[in-house]
Amino acid sequence: MKIGWLTLTLLLPLVGAVATALVPKAKATLAKQLALAFSVVTLVLTAIIVVGYQSDGGARYVEDHTWIEAFGAHYALGLDGIGVVLIALTALLTPIVLIASWNDAKGGRWSEKSFFAWVLALEALSIGVFAATDVFLFYVLFEATLIPMYFLIGGFGGAQRSYAAVKFLLYSLLGGLLMLASVIGLYVVSARAGEPSYLLSDLSQLDLSTNTERWLFLGFFFAFAVKAPMVPFHTWLPDAAAEATPGTSVLLVGILDKIGTFGMLRFCLGLFPNASEWATPVVLVLALISVLYGALLAIGQTDIKRLIAYTSISHFGFIVMGIFALTSQGLVGSTLYMFNHGLSTAALFLVAGYLISRRGSARIADYGGVEKVAPVLAGTFLFAGLSSLALPGLSPFISEFMVLAGVFSNHKVIAVIAVFGIVLAALYILIMYQRLMTGPVRDGIEKLKDLNAREVFAIAPLALLIVGFGFYPKPVVDIIEPAVKATMEHVGVSDKAPEIPVTEGQK
Repeated sequence: MKIGWLTLTLLLPLVGAVATALVPKAKATLAKQLALAFSVVTLVLTAIIVVGYQSDGGARYVEDHTWIEAFGAHYALGLDGIGVVLIALTALLTPIVLIASWNDAKGGRWSEKSFFAWVLALEALSIGVFAATDVFLFYVLFEATLIPMYFLIGGFGGAQRSYAAVKFLLYSLLGGLLMLASVIGLYVVSARAGEPSYLLSDLSQLDLSTNTERWLFLGFFFAFAVKAPMVPFHTWLPDAAAEATPGTSVLLVGILDKIGTFGMLRFCLGLFPNASEWATPVVLVLALISVLYGALLAIGQTDIKRLIAYTSISHFGFIVMGIFALTSQGLVGSTLYMFNHGLSTAALFLVAGYLISRRGSARIADYGGVEKVAPVLAGTFLFAGLSSLALPGLSPFISEFMVLAGVFSNHKVIAVIAVFGIVLAALYILIMYQRLMTGPVRDGIEKLKDLNAREVFAIAPLALLIVGFGFYPKPVVDIIEPAVKATMEHVGVSDKAPEIPVTEGQK
C-alpha cells in the first residue's frame, strides 16, 4: 500500500514518540533532541503540504482504504482549507512547545522522556483528527487524543494535577459517549438506506428525518461543546490549565480544544445542516454567554494561568458564534480565529510559564515591578497580552472583526452585546499586566532573571506570525474561503445582499 502525504505526516511524530520512549532514562537530553528533531521534520513535511495545497473547496491529499468492512469504516484522510490551517497550527506549535518546555518536565511523576513522547503522540493523533474524512475513524482518533493529554496533565504539573486530569477525562468521556450514540445512529440510518458507510461524503447525502437529524446533531454537538469548551461545559478547563505545565496548556487550548470547534464546522454543519439551523438561536445565546461569562471571570482571577484559561473560554465563544452565524464572514473569521487564537494564547501561556518558573508562584499578588528587573520578559508578556485582546495590527484582530461583522449581518442584537466582550478583554489583560509588571518591585522579584536565548527563540516565531498575519492575513484567508463557500452551499445558506438606502429622488 502506497503511503500518502497525510499518512506520512501522521506516522512521523508517532514513530518519534515510540523512539523517544525507547531512549534510556539516563539519556534525557538525547530523548529531548530526538523528539525535537521529529517535530521539526513533521513541520517541514506539513509546510510542503501547505505550499502544495490548491484550494478550490474540495478535498486534497485524499487517501481511502477499507478498514472495517462490516461497519463500512474506512481509513480515509483528506484536507480542505479548514483542515490545512489546523494541521499547520498543530505542526507549528509542537516544536515550539518542546523548545519552551525543555526543563519543565523535571520533577514530574514520570521521566522527562515520557513528557516529550506524549507530546509527539498527541501531535500525531491531532493531525489524524483534522484530516479524517471517515466519521468512525474521526471518533476513534477523537477519543484517543484523551490518552496523551491525560498523562501530560496528570504526570507533570501542579499539586492538584491528578484531580485536574481525572476531571478533564470524565468530562471528555461523557461527551464522547454521547457522540458514540450518534455515530451508531448514523450507522443504523446508512445501513437502512443501502450499504453502510461512515465516509463523510456518503453520510452527508443521507436523507434524514427531522427528529432523527436533530437527535444525532445533539450527540455530536454536546461532545464538541465540552471540548471547545462552552459554558456550561467549561469547568474542567481552568483546573486543567492551572495544574498543567505551560507547554501542556498550550497543547490543550491551542490544539486539542480546537477539535471541538473544528467538529462543529466539519460534522455538525456537514452532516446535519437543517438541525444546525434549527439549533442556531440556542447555540448563539450559549456562545454569547461564554464570551461575557469567561471575560468577567477572567477579571476576578488571582491565578495567572486560570485567568488565561478563562480568556480562552471567552474567545471560543466568539469562534462558535461565528460558526453558527452561518455567513461567509463569520465562518472564515471563526476558522482564522482558531489559528490566530492558537498563536496568541501559546505566546501568553509560555511567557506566563517563564514568569511562574522564576518566581515559583502563579498568584498575581506575589508579583509587582517585574518590568524594572526583567524588561524583555515584561515586554514579551505585554505583546502576548495585547494580541490576546485583539489589538489592531495583531492577527487576532481581523479574526474577531470578521466574526462580529458576520454575526451582525444576521443577528444584530447578539453582535452588539458581544462587543462588550472586547471591552472586558482590555480590562482583564491590562489589569493583569499592571498588577504583575508595574509599580514598586516586590520582595522576591529583585533577582528575577530576564528571558534567556532559548526562551526568546521559542517565542520569536509566534511573535513574527502574529504581526505578519495581523497586517497581511490574505494567504490564510485564501486557503479558508473556498472550503467555507462549499460548506455554505451544502448547508443551503447564503450571505444577505447589502441593503442600499433609497433616497426620495430615486423613488
